[in-house]
Amino acid sequence: MSGRLEIVEPPGWPAPRGYANGVVTRGRTLHVAGQIGWDAASGQLRSDDLAEQFAQALDNVLAVVAAAGGAPGDVARMTVYVTDLEAYRSARRAIGAAWRARFGEHFPAMALVGVAGLVEPRALVEIEAVAALDAPALDAPAPGAPPGDAAAAGAAPPPGAGEGGR
Repeated sequence: MSGRLEIVEPPGWPAPRGYANGVVTRGRTLHVAGQIGWDAASGQLRSDDLAEQFAQALDNVLAVVAAAGGAPGDVARMTVYVTDLEAYRSARRAIGAAWRARFGEHFPAMALVGVAGLVEPRALVEIEAVAALDAPALDAPAPGAPPGDAAAAGAAPPPGAGEGGR
């Protein structure tokens, strides 16, 4: 677990299984939009199996976290929406294996919500996440900015910049 996350468990409560009751974060905060089990290369769902879609949705969440400079241990909160709670319960063993392969023993604050459907008709699961990331160095480019783009990193502009060419 990263030093940017502090697990909070109320005294006297039983230990949670597979989640944390609360997480305090430090650093930049990344909010990951709901990700479904679509394949980034094709833009299509490759399976109608809940556990397989769950695994791919986790991969998609982690791709966004990585693109922002984070790692699985930086995920502080996750909300999982499923269209069939009984199918989720039946697939728990495969879902747990997918989780451990990507997150190990890291368990953020989590919620599981049963929904009537998702925007993509074949999607069986959608996952939102929040991650706590390191603050970038002042001279580092912002994620996604071209190398050497100090302005995107929040660095001061060079002398004379923005003065109308005087």
